Parts: sequence; C-alpha cells; structure tokens
Amino acid sequence: MGHKTCTVKYWVQDPSLILHKYLQSADLIFGGITFQIHFFFPLMSFSGRPPQSLYEDPNCFTKNYQQILALEFATKEINENAQILPNLTLGFHIYDCYSNARWTYYVTLQLISTKNKFVPNYKCDSQDNLMAVIGGLDSENAYEITNVLSIYTIPQLMYGFASVMTDNMRAASFYQMVPSETIQYKGILQLLLYFQWTWIGFIAYNKENGERFLQIMHSVFSQHGICFAFIEMYPHLNFDDIIYVDEWRRELYDKLLNTTATVLIYYGETNSMVFLSSLIYISEMDYPAQNLKGKVWILTAQMEFTLLDFQRSWDIQFIHGALSFAIHSQDVLDFHRFIRSRNPSNTKNDGFIKNFWEQAFVCMFPDSNLGNSYEDICTGEERLEDLPGTLFETRMTGRSYSIYNAVHALAHALHAMHLSKSTGIGEGEKRKLQRHQPWQLHHFLRSISFNNSAGDQVSFDQNGVLVEGLDVINWVTFPNQSFVKVKVGKMDIQKPPDQAFTVNEDAIIWPREFNQTQPFSVCTASCQPGYRKKVKEGKLFCCYDCIPCPEGKISDKKDMAECLPCPNDHYPNKEQNSCIPKVVVFLSYEDPLGMGLAIVAILFSLSTSVVLSTFMKHHNTPIVKANNRSLTYALLVSLLFCFLFSLLFIGRPGKVTCLLRQTAFAIIFSVSISCILAKTLTVILAFMATKPGSRMRKWVGGKMATSIVLSGSLIQGGICIVWLATFPPFPNVNMYSMTTESILECNEGSPPMFYSALGYMGFLSILSFIVAFFARKLPDSFNEAKFITFSMLVFCSVWVSFIPTYLSSKGKYMVAVEIFSILASSAGLLACIFAPKCYIILFRPELNKREQLIKRTY
Repeated sequence: MGHKTCTVKYWVQDPSLILHKYLQSADLIFGGITFQIHFFFPLMSFSGRPPQSLYEDPNCFTKNYQQILALEFATKEINENAQILPNLTLGFHIYDCYSNARWTYYVTLQLISTKNKFVPNYKCDSQDNLMAVIGGLDSENAYEITNVLSIYTIPQLMYGFASVMTDNMRAASFYQMVPSETIQYKGILQLLLYFQWTWIGFIAYNKENGERFLQIMHSVFSQHGICFAFIEMYPHLNFDDIIYVDEWRRELYDKLLNTTATVLIYYGETNSMVFLSSLIYISEMDYPAQNLKGKVWILTAQMEFTLLDFQRSWDIQFIHGALSFAIHSQDVLDFHRFIRSRNPSNTKNDGFIKNFWEQAFVCMFPDSNLGNSYEDICTGEERLEDLPGTLFETRMTGRSYSIYNAVHALAHALHAMHLSKSTGIGEGEKRKLQRHQPWQLHHFLRSISFNNSAGDQVSFDQNGVLVEGLDVINWVTFPNQSFVKVKVGKMDIQKPPDQAFTVNEDAIIWPREFNQTQPFSVCTASCQPGYRKKVKEGKLFCCYDCIPCPEGKISDKKDMAECLPCPNDHYPNKEQNSCIPKVVVFLSYEDPLGMGLAIVAILFSLSTSVVLSTFMKHHNTPIVKANNRSLTYALLVSLLFCFLFSLLFIGRPGKVTCLLRQTAFAIIFSVSISCILAKTLTVILAFMATKPGSRMRKWVGGKMATSIVLSGSLIQGGICIVWLATFPPFPNVNMYSMTTESILECNEGSPPMFYSALGYMGFLSILSFIVAFFARKLPDSFNEAKFITFSMLVFCSVWVSFIPTYLSSKGKYMVAVEIFSILASSAGLLACIFAPKCYIILFRPELNKREQLIKRTY
C-alpha cells in the first residue's frame, strides 16, 4: 500500500496522560480504503475518572446510545450508496471524553498520534487517515477539542450547541450542526411575547452560560415589558452535591413553590434534566404536602429529556405541558427499522450493545462479568420500544439527527473534493487520496448544500453554522412514565423577522392544573382599558397599580403606561376606554331654543311694524306730532331691524352671517339709542325754549336731532369698519368649550374691537339714561322723558346682566343669551316708550287732542 510517512506536528507534556490505560474506544470500520471520522461520545458525565466499564458508575446515559446508532446508520447508508464516494469506504472511531477536560485533551491528542500509540506531534501511518472529528456534545468539551484541532486545522463538526462562537473557532476548523444559539434567544422572547408572559422565573444550570443569557437578554426583556421574578444560577454540580447540599436545594425549592411566576425558564445543558428531576423528587419527598404544581417550564434546546437508570420510576408529571425549543429533526427513512432490528444476537461488531442492553433492561447476560448484580437474565429478545423515553427513544432525536447530517455533510464534502482531484479512481489514485490533508476539506465543507433522505436541506452559513431553525416542542407525559413530544411551532430563520416565529396554540397541552386554558404569568393583572399603569415604588416595573385615566383622557389597550387625549373632534366615553365623535352643535331653527327665539323675534318685529303703521296712520294727531315724528319713525325702524337682525344669530354660521352679526347689531342699536338721546334732548330743549328770553330756541329743530343720530351712528360705524378691516369675525369650530360637543360659532376675531363696540353702546345708553333722568319731571305734555328714563333703565339692566351671563355660558347658549339680550332690550324700548302712546291713540282717542295736551301742561 506504499511507504509510510512520518510527520512531527506538536508536542504537549501533561503528567495526567498516564491515565491512558483507562481510555476506552471502539472501532467500527468497514473494509477498503478508509477515511476516518472520529466521534466524541459522552457515555457518562459525573465521575471524576473514567470507569473500567459502564457498570463501575451507575450514572450512565443509556439514551445516548441512539447517537452511536445514528453514526453507524449514516456511515452504512453512505457506504451502500454508489453515488457518494464510489469505491471508497467511510469509517469511524468512537472515543469517550467523559465530560472531563483532562481526558478530552488526552483523547484529542491521541487522534493526532500514530494509531494505538500516544506520541503527540508524531504520526507515521498512511492507512489511518484522519479527516474530521464529530463532537463534542457540550460546549465546554467542544472548546477543549477545538483548542487542539485548530492547530492542525482538522474539521470539527459539533452536534451540540456552542454557547459562544469565538473568532478562533470561526477562523479555524469549527462547524456547528445545530443553529446558532441567538436564534433560541429570539425564540424564547417571541414565545413569552406571544402568550403575554411578563413575570418569569429563571434557573440556569451553568452559571457562566446563565450569566451570558442574562447579559444578552435582560435589557431586551425589559424593553418588551418582561421581568424576572427570581434568578437562580449555580455552577456545575455532581450528583452527590445535589443530594447533600440541603440548604441550597431547599432554598431553591422554596423559591419555586412561593414564586407568583407561573412560567419558569430552565436554561440547562445536555443532561440537566437529571438535576431538575432530582431536585423536585427529593424536595417532594421532604415536603410531601407541598408539591410543585401549576408551573409551565420553558426548556432550552441543549437539554434532552434524559434520566439515569435509577430514576426510571420517578414521577415525571412535573414536566407535563412544558414547552421547549429543540433541534429540528425528521423521521429518517429506515432508521426506525434499523433500531428495532438491533439486538445482541444479530449484532457482532457493536462493542456497546451488550453493556447498553444490560443497563437499559436491568438484566445480565450469562457470560457477563458482573456476578449476581441482577437477578434477571438478558435473553436478547427484549424490545427497545418497551423502554421509557427517558432512557431510550426509538424515534430519531435532535442530537442523532445532527450526527446523521454531520456524517452526510462530511461525505458530500469528501466526494466533492475527490471529484475536483480526479475523474477516475484506480490503484494509483487510491494512494494519492490517502495523502489528502484535513485542511483541504474546509473549502468543500463551507460550500456544500444538499438535501438529506428526510428532505431537509443541509448547508452552512459564512460562520460554519447550520442554516436551520428550531422546533417548538410541547411535552406531554402519561401516568405510565411515557411521554410524547408534540411539535407545536417553529423558529424559522429563513423567513422575515415578523414571520419567523409560529406556534399552533390549539395543539398545546397545558399542565393539568390549568384545565386546558392558557396560563397567565404576570406580576400584576393587566390594567383594563380605561386605566393606566402606575409602577409601585421600590418594585420592578412589571409590578404596578392600575389607576383610572384622568378626565379627558383614555386608554384603549391593556397595560398602557400613559393615558392619551382624544382627538379634538372626539371625547372620552364614560368608561374612558374609547373616543366618541363630538356632536356638532349650533343654534339652529330646528332646535326648540332657536325656534322659540326666532318666533319671539318675528312677533316683536310684527309688533314694531304694527306700532309703526299705527303712528304713520295717525301721524297728524297731536300725540304723534308732540313726540317728533321723524325721530319716532327712525327709532321704530331701527327697533324693527334690531328684531330682524337677531335672526342672523340663528342657523349655521357662515362667512357672511359672521361678518354681519355683531357689526349690524352694533350699528342698529347705536342708531336706536342715538334716536332716544336725540328725542330726550329735543324734549329738554323744547321745554327750555318756551321760557322768555331763552337762547335755546336756535337749537330746537330737526337739524339738531339729525346731527345727534348721525354722529352717534357714525362713530359706531367707524369702530365696526376698523374691526372688519383689521381682524373681522369668522366661522369657527370650537372643540374645547364643551366636552361632548363641537360648537359651530362665529369667532369675534378681535375681542378688543368687540368690547369697544359694546362699550360705545353702553356709553350711549348711560348718557341717554342720565339725560332722561334729569328730564323726568317736565310737565305732562312733554313727559316722554319719563318713559325714556324707564326704558333706558330696562335697557341698561339687560345689558349689565348680559356680560356675566354671556361669559359663563357655552356653546349655543352663548348665542341664545345674546339674542335674548337684543330682544329684551329692544322690547323694553318698544314697550316703555310706545305702549302708552298706542294706548291713547287706539283706545283713548279723546285724549289725543291739542286741548287735552295744553290742559295737562297747565
């Protein structure tokens, strides 16, 4: 087969290597030219030193035997496939690293030594051609193996989770047959958010890994409103430690019993279930009345539901309804049949099966060296499917599926490498192929992409991590200690972030205490809409009080931190959990108030028209002549317009009506008051002019009255023109005055100009009142000043009361107050000044004679 070659590689001195005599390995090699794949396999994990056999220490994980079968099945499947590595045989060695750093380094160094000799840095063998290593299961073992293999750039395919991918591992020889752990972090977050679990407990089996998880996720959880009810982390403990460290065990169990968190995250390693079941089993033995119930466990993908032989009878109901992330796996064709066909009688090359069989079925073979350790004799006809799932599963587990994919990935990479080197393989080519170096395989491993027999695609990303997601598993247990793993969801990294996490809530079986209703895990019950959260002083932000929203604000979702105001055109409902559109209101003719005021305005307008027509009809009578007919007609016309212009205040405000409302009202009223002032002054001057030698005669006449009316009106007109030119009134929607109504109104534009117009009318009114008051004692024939005094008293009283009433009113009632003031003051003038005269004209015509007026004068 050619001459041997000798290569010096690396030298390591370690006194512990004298323990080589305890090393156990098994070679399962098929004939032909072989390329060796070395497999690190954890047969046990608790002892300080490796045992002579599986029975020296009872803490053996029989469930891991399936991983050996997956390795053998994959190798056999490849060697029987003429399409992959034709005329070549793939072989493997199995080594146990015992989850111990010293032994892991020892086994790794042996791999790079001459076969069956431990001489580090020296290799002299052309047949034993190491091409790759599969292992280890735990991240710690994987790092220890990587420290040695990276020196020689030998490909290492890890089938467990690597908690931390260092730059050295990425740049050297490391490949990960499971997804990146960051996917699991995201999956846990999405799972908590999906079920709205915000109050959780956290237990980490490995303190270093637990601290790393918290370092990455603590702030992320806080950003999404998730708090930790408690955090408990402990270093790796041997089984003996968990039994005898009572103080620590009781403290942790008390936390589990007393916590208000329903959801507990258990961040464990491969075999952490042993410790969790021991903790609960021993604690319930000590406190039988305090069973741990009503908890939903969230388990990490690193964990397998694996128990030791002596734990097979322990109650596993505590895990019923748990959710976990799991390495994606599929049923591989013929693997189930391959497992069922395994028994000691028809398997000759399997160096593990007898020891596994005796450990799993609690029996011994007649030729065993165990003496009388077991009473039952192994027949070899026992069925693997009868074993509880905690000891062995017949369906391919996630670990085994990763190993299966790892072997196929290496085979495809070797096949691609061979095709690139040669188109045909003869005897000469076989010798060349033996001289292939492991580092040459990296290029092909990085670029492989194929579909395995289960239909899943296998490929690596740029960091050497398998491009795959994680399954969400629901654990369902039964009283006979069996269980099933129900796939209820998936974390798919190849989908957009908002679609990556999916879960079928209806397929989940919850712990029995919840009666198949979704559990809640919150520190405080959700604040219902209409309330907001108020964090309790000194507590985590997940613990809060619920207080009602302040007036004018709402919360329309649960657990809102702040209440929000409604839009301007909406208002909160009574429960303050939604906004209701405001009713648009204005003083309309359909409104009873608007209709009533309109009718009153029309009636007064008709009354004024009747009075005007009466005076015009009797315009030559003494009583009409004695009271200055021109001013009387002007006053009646202005009062008529006052009544009619009040109708501008009723109806939907528009641009034109808003411009005319206040200005027309101010000008017309100014005309009315100016007429009254002119009438009063005319009476006074006329009386004074009758005295002998009076100089007032030149002031008596129509010109003086006209000038008073015009000057009084023009001043008000000037004020209104300035008002309209600078900041005129305009239609406006007032959304703030009323809580439930949006008010259509006329904004006055410039408040100073509005109050200037009112003030000027007030000035004229007071002046008229003062003048009339001093003229009230004139002789009866000229006693119109007495009626004017009383009318102005009514007028001023109305408008003095108008100001506070107007300012205290809102909405359409403000408009109604102003209309009422206009009507009341106008009606006061009409009634007080003209009612006595109309009575004489209509009902006492005998008094409407010149003789009667002269008689009354004297």
